[in-house]
Amino acid sequence: MILTLPRKFLLLGSGELGKEFVIAAQRLGNFIVAVDRYANAPAMQVADGCEVISMLNGDDLEAVIEKHQPDFIIPEIEAIRTEKLLEFEQRGITVIPTAKATNFTMNRDRIRELAHVQLGIRTAKYAYAASLDELVTAAQVIGFPNVVKPIMSSSGKGQAVVYQPEEVTTAWNYAIKNSRGDSQKLIVEEFIQFQTEITLLTIKQWNAPTFFCPAIGHRQENGDYQESWQPAKISNELLVEAQAIAQKVTDALGGAGIFGVEFFVTKDEVIFSELSPRPHDTGMVTLISQNLNEFELHLRAVLGLPIPQIELLAPSASAVILAHEYANRVSYTGVAEALAENVELRLFGKPDARPGRRMGVALAKGINVEEAREKALQAASKVKVV
Repeated sequence: MILTLPRKFLLLGSGELGKEFVIAAQRLGNFIVAVDRYANAPAMQVADGCEVISMLNGDDLEAVIEKHQPDFIIPEIEAIRTEKLLEFEQRGITVIPTAKATNFTMNRDRIRELAHVQLGIRTAKYAYAASLDELVTAAQVIGFPNVVKPIMSSSGKGQAVVYQPEEVTTAWNYAIKNSRGDSQKLIVEEFIQFQTEITLLTIKQWNAPTFFCPAIGHRQENGDYQESWQPAKISNELLVEAQAIAQKVTDALGGAGIFGVEFFVTKDEVIFSELSPRPHDTGMVTLISQNLNEFELHLRAVLGLPIPQIELLAPSASAVILAHEYANRVSYTGVAEALAENVELRLFGKPDARPGRRMGVALAKGINVEEAREKALQAASKVKVV
């Protein structure tokens, strides 16, 4: 079958990752409608069209699909009425990676059951809780310290490390407050004493081999990514093991596109942690580090276009730019100072700010990862959200 362009994409979720995907898609002449729950979201600023709806409302989703008749539905966030995607797929609209995969991966309990129970993959010990009393019991069973997370959230929101029983109530309240969708269910996990955490960007194609980007290391605070770097320091033996696990899980999910597969890396093993069926926030480092960034790779996989050898151009790093106050209008200072060094910035264009909200990212190359990280962190520290 000969591919003809343009194709029409409906992007469900229009944050900074969606914005970069829109840019990649438009470079090949495609038409994109960006959807989110608020107006003027980052991807809307560069898309061909936009819609403001609650993606948890099935009727609203139905109306948008009927209006735009897309060729592809590209989910970018978790807060989607995923059962509607199954209906759309049955009507012949391609859901990326598949409606089934999206339904699985939007919920931590389903993807954990797939990996651990069905595929026999090593994960942290875990239990579920749908009430504070259940969380208290589950935390005692798992032991302390442990990690409490919402079943559905994005970018680590609502995640907390619990060191002692007195902290369980605070963790429950924080997780419920930051849960996406309408789920009141949490997962509590064994705390893994890892040496590092990595993201393995895994590119699944329709009818071609699976590719992997060089492993990306990352640092989190309160479950949210603060900086990432590529390549991560990992032995070849453990990298091969991680690649095998990533392919096993993504093969089970099916479809095509890029998956961000996260692992804990200890001295002796890699342990499956999370999976996102779309470009990953830690993968923003690929905007500077690779010949094809994760958004271009996602697009090529979706469209069935050739993917050449993925090349690491240089050791590289990203560092986030955070807001520290509430603001209805956003401005930035320190941009000139940051760009005085050999770095790049991406300011996302979010219309408002709140403490801890990711507003931009600094990107840098170096002769080694340590130099790249220092340059990215220095640049990010100079940009202030006001």
